[in-house]
Amino acid sequence: MRIFENANFRFVESRKIGYIISGVLLLLSMGSLLFNGLELGIDFRGGMEFVVEMDEPHSATEMRSVLGAALGQEPEVKTFGTDGRALLIRAATTEEMRTVQEQIISAIQAEYAASNPRMIKTDVVGPRFAQDLQRGAIYSILGSLLVIFVYILIRFEWRFSVGAVAALFHDVVIVLGMFSLLRFVMPFSLQIDQTIIAAFLTIVGYSLNDTVVVFDRIREYTGLFKSEKYENVVNRSINNTLSRTIVTSGTTLLVVVILFIFGGEVLRGFTFALIMGIMIGTYSSVFVASPVVLALRQRS
Repeated sequence: MRIFENANFRFVESRKIGYIISGVLLLLSMGSLLFNGLELGIDFRGGMEFVVEMDEPHSATEMRSVLGAALGQEPEVKTFGTDGRALLIRAATTEEMRTVQEQIISAIQAEYAASNPRMIKTDVVGPRFAQDLQRGAIYSILGSLLVIFVYILIRFEWRFSVGAVAALFHDVVIVLGMFSLLRFVMPFSLQIDQTIIAAFLTIVGYSLNDTVVVFDRIREYTGLFKSEKYENVVNRSINNTLSRTIVTSGTTLLVVVILFIFGGEVLRGFTFALIMGIMIGTYSSVFVASPVVLALRQRS
């Protein structure tokens, strides 16, 4: 399926506008990360984990509002098991575990008298373990960028490696910045936990796939149109892959938006990260990765 036949948009000539947009977004993101910070889940700051079983099923969303009032903070609540009668509750608190257990049981009993809640499992995520997870998450993202740099270097050349990694860094920083900027605005949790780290790694993979398709076409056209200026070759390559880029991104985005709307409260943060990542990744494959390759080529 092709949306554009013989597209001839002047992407390369407009790259300075792209630099300005990316520069503003990066400055806003880094400023917010520096001064506003991120809302870290108990995976990364420590806390307590409980599994409560009841006689009747209740949704995680309704239980979150009940427990939020009792604990004085919005806990992380997920369905545990397959019958919906058990819930996994995570709270970042420094109170005694017995006190928190009693608050959870009392709050559920007061709201749902027939539910007969009982605690079947408790656990504590210590600060040291949380720090180890935080370090592991940073290493996993940096490690993936390093592997991608080497992969592109072997498959193409170093200028393409720099362009791909610059685009991926651009995508991850801006999506993280969105989580920081909007965490007091959005009506759902933008807490950073292991699920969100999985979303970031997915964004890295998705954005790279789009970028490699454009790079492949640049390499092919460089051999076919040897007498043309390199910037015309880059522009021709982006235009030639434009239909594929829009169709792939559009259909993926459609699925993720449906998941965002109907997937429930638990998946909102994860799908929000994917929506931002798909849009910014598509933009960066056109306005960041390829222009960086062109700029490096013109310098050498």
